[in-house]
Amino acid sequence: MSVLDNFRDWKHFLGERVQAAKQAGMESELINQAAYQIGDYLASQVDPKNEEERLLKELWDSGDEEQQRTLASLMVKMVENESGVRQ
Repeated sequence: MSVLDNFRDWKHFLGERVQAAKQAGMESELINQAAYQIGDYLASQVDPKNEEERLLKELWDSGDEEQQRTLASLMVKMVENESGVRQ
């Protein structure tokens, strides 16, 4: 089973990776850039596995690059807030 099959698992996975990046000293800007690149890859290469992923893909596809970067940043912030990761 992939972490993409369940949105809760995906958020947990992403939260762990954000936390590890912060603990390794990665700056927030680099984390947000990586989130944008991952989002761009997922939107273009991976079929949504659930309703949440379909919504995110529709939002991603509807936005321009700046809006996509904002969406990626918001995803990072969401998992930081849920996992207690501090910026």
